Amino acid sequence: MMKPLYLRFTAALNKPDLAILLLRITYGLLIFHGWHKLHDGLGGIQGMLAGYGIPAFVAYGVIIGEVIAPVMMMLGIFTRLAALSAAATMVVAWLMVGIHHTFALSPVGAWAIEDIVYYFMAAIVIALYGSGRYSIMSNPLYR
Repeated sequence: MMKPLYLRFTAALNKPDLAILLLRITYGLLIFHGWHKLHDGLGGIQGMLAGYGIPAFVAYGVIIGEVIAPVMMMLGIFTRLAALSAAATMVVAWLMVGIHHTFALSPVGAWAIEDIVYYFMAAIVIALYGSGRYSIMSNPLYR
């Protein structure tokens, strides 16, 4: 009795293309991090990086990883490439601000770098899966 009902339930929820679309859209919210940094212009990002001893040209990578890549992932344009660039951005973010908090908890008891890790892992999942059916680019090799 329960098995047929469960099978119909799981069949109704088996929507991998919709799931990856929702993941891509959710990941796209990273754009708010990049948008916030853009308020001070490229010079503001370069100044922030200089405080960590990182060359100013890396600011372009921040724009790519936190603004351009999330938009590309949401739309399904060169999704795998965009996801890998976003993942690389998360590694840089961890090295800049999170490395000293890797084994720490936040004041509310959460892992101090969980947002960086979640964004990194989601980008890796998107890179491995691609954009799915719901994307602007229709050729599966380029999604």
